[in-house]
Order: sequence, then structure tokens, then C-alpha cells
Amino acid sequence: MAYVVKLVKLISGDMVIGKTGVEEGKMTEVAALQTVPTQQGVQMMMLPFGYPFEQDFDGSISLSHVLYEYKNCPEELKTKYMESISNLTLSTGGLGGMNLQGGGKVSDISKLLK
Repeated sequence: MAYVVKLVKLISGDMVIGKTGVEEGKMTEVAALQTVPTQQGVQMMMLPFGYPFEQDFDGSISLSHVLYEYKNCPEELKTKYMESISNLTLSTGGLGGMNLQGGGKVSDISKLLK
């Protein structure tokens, strides 16, 4: 079954990325995104939504808990999300100096937030 990777904000205020269309009415393999201010700007951390009790991206969230769906999800963020959930490195043509890391690592995402 086909799926779409979406970036959304939940009614709790959490920003998450995950797959939709896998299970009807649910977002699966959900990752929480957290911004972290640093001296160099803003960085972002990607963690499984159930962290620290779940170490894998296996959770699901009902779409009824989505407050806002971002019209566009940056391709760099989608790529890092897919790498995190699959534990594979995807080949890209270049990220324009961006260095996003998945799986709980902190990385520079200030260019996405401008």
C-alpha cells in the first residue's frame, strides 16, 4: 500500500513526522521533532514519539489528534526521516550544506525554519 510522509502539529503542540495512508485514519512510524537553540542557531532533534520508553519508530497516532498539517515537508527532512526509520543511508544530490541527523541526534536545521 502506498503512503505519504507528512509533517504535522498535534493538538498537544508536538511537531511530528510520519507515514499516512498505511492504516486508515492513523499516522504510523511517528517521529517527534524538537527544536534546540544553540550558539550557532537552531538545531533539531528527531526521536521516536514514544521515547524514552520506545527506542524504535513503531508507534501510531490517530489523525483525529492532528491540529495542523504543513503544506510542504522539506525533502531533506523526509530523507533523514526515511533514513532513521529504515536504518539505511539514502543517496541524495546534496543538501546545500544542511546536516540533519536522525535517531535522536542534534543537527542544524536553521535554514528550514527561515
